[in-house]
Amino acid sequence: MSQPSGIPTPASSVIHDIGYRPYAGSRLGLGAIARALVVTGFRNAFGLGRSGRSKILPFVLLALNLAPALAIVGVVVFVGLDELPIGYARYAAQTQVLLGIFVASQAPVLFSRDQRHGTIALYLARPLPAPVYALARWAALLAATLVFLLLPILILFVVALLCEFDLTEQVKDAGVAVVLALLLAGALTGVAGLISSVSTRRGFGVMATIAFLLLGDGVVASIQAIAHEEGRPRIGEIAGLFSPYSLYRGLVAAWADGTALTPPTSTAMEVAYVAVLAGIAVACLAGLVWRYRKLAAK
Repeated sequence: MSQPSGIPTPASSVIHDIGYRPYAGSRLGLGAIARALVVTGFRNAFGLGRSGRSKILPFVLLALNLAPALAIVGVVVFVGLDELPIGYARYAAQTQVLLGIFVASQAPVLFSRDQRHGTIALYLARPLPAPVYALARWAALLAATLVFLLLPILILFVVALLCEFDLTEQVKDAGVAVVLALLLAGALTGVAGLISSVSTRRGFGVMATIAFLLLGDGVVASIQAIAHEEGRPRIGEIAGLFSPYSLYRGLVAAWADGTALTPPTSTAMEVAYVAVLAGIAVACLAGLVWRYRKLAAK
């Protein structure tokens, strides 16, 4: 029987095998996601995996930060000194401007860029909770900051051992410096991360962080200098509680070989300095978690 005119003849069906396969591998879970986020964040803080221009500032700052340590190595080796000309803990106090610029410039890379490009919505979708994202980003910036703080300590410690300085004394001094570096890094990364998380504009995050860390420390240092000149060290001690850098310098003066205009002069004030420095880190980290929970709820 012939097909009526005007009705199309149905075409035969064809199945094409284009090679798609379901994922059959193991699913690593939340821990693997968090670790990957920390590693990529650490790399991004130094411009790794980004454009060549992004690598210039962090590596220039790192080189400038290490330059005094390398110079000290040369002096100790060739002059034959019997002790390090600068203490492990005091080193960071001498290079605090470089550290502040690094933290201020790289925190927006980790905390502002995802909001600016809208990728934060993808990160905060399941299975990644907002607190895990905040903790992973903070941990990445903390690790990058510790490179600045711990690498000079390691260089000085190695040269001290090679020059056969007293091992017990060097281990003790380096251990104190590491503890202080952890406290300082936690406070700096907390402040920089929280400030950068509230804005999508990198310039705002950089300038606000520099103003809080460096200009704020300048105000505190001025108050301490005046208090020292006027013979009112108690005022300088209290003023030191209002800046991460002044807290660090005060503890260096109390625990190591550093000098400060009005260092903490009692055990109670030393405990207060430690508590405030650690409290800044904890409070800022809690603020980060709250901030990203708020973003996830939108």
